[in-house]
Amino acid sequence: MSRKVQHSLLSKAKANKKDEFYTQLSDIEVELKHYSKHFKNKIVYCNCDDPKVSNFFRYFFKNFKRLGLKRLIIACYKNEDIDLFDFEKESGKPYFIEYSGELSGKSIPNIEEIGIQYFEGNGDFRSQESINLLLKSDIVVTNPPFSLFREYIGQLIKFKKKFLVIGNINAITYKEIFKLIKNNKVWMGINMGRGISGFIVPEHYELYGTETKIDDDGNRIVSPNNCLWLTNMDMSKRHEDIILTKSYYEDQSYFPSYDNYKGINVNKTKDIPYDFEGHIGVPITFLHKFNPKQFEIIKFRKGDNGKDLSIDKKCPYFRILIRNKKVINASVTNSL
Repeated sequence: MSRKVQHSLLSKAKANKKDEFYTQLSDIEVELKHYSKHFKNKIVYCNCDDPKVSNFFRYFFKNFKRLGLKRLIIACYKNEDIDLFDFEKESGKPYFIEYSGELSGKSIPNIEEIGIQYFEGNGDFRSQESINLLLKSDIVVTNPPFSLFREYIGQLIKFKKKFLVIGNINAITYKEIFKLIKNNKVWMGINMGRGISGFIVPEHYELYGTETKIDDDGNRIVSPNNCLWLTNMDMSKRHEDIILTKSYYEDQSYFPSYDNYKGINVNKTKDIPYDFEGHIGVPITFLHKFNPKQFEIIKFRKGDNGKDLSIDKKCPYFRILIRNKKVINASVTNSL
């Protein structure tokens, strides 16, 4: 599927509140291996997951003992506006399960073996019943509704929970999310874009273009190539410096200045100059490699006049304004 069409697919999902994008087990495994140290003796809550179909449940059940988990809570819900899951006809009620490792070593069990507990209400993550489960958990890991992403992250921050969730890359342009990133309260995970292989979608989702497939198990897969993991759990990658090889002073013409802001534009993260002390506009994908000890985030997108940053009256796609801390520190040291 072409990137343009795939972006359109997720945009339509957000507009129409269709959030049935199920994460593949392979993508969960590839990302979660970087956070193993955080899970020992912790309660994990997956609050947007039907355990009968959730690959997050499969992952944590399979790895319960290896991760040293204390408990796993999996909950699904049915919002009046968002049909997230196809519930069993006989019950029609959202439910949750709590698992403490007693079936460790078995293949994925019928959830009846663990014990189903039904919500009195709809099980929405914003409901008090779900919040009560959240309060007794330590870490939240799930694929939340894309259309409710702001509100979902806001709740996790409010209750000071550790989390790892998957979402659309454009979420980092939301002012609420960007503020958290700027203040070093959340950051991007390891994989993004084509590093996330795709989502399982239900039968009623139309498959467009070339980057779609039906796998060996009959699952319908779409690969939007514009998603990311967002987290507040530390990992080694965010402490690695970006290796910078370009010099601003050797070729200033390569780094045009903005019309409405004192700073230069860079189109690719790898082209950030190592010797420029001022403000630099970089693409939003910079955040995937952002090391807060190497760079400072100044602001997002707007120039001094409140309008989008422009060069010769043309606006590049969203830019984040940053400053290289290590150039500044080197400058201060050299002046002493």
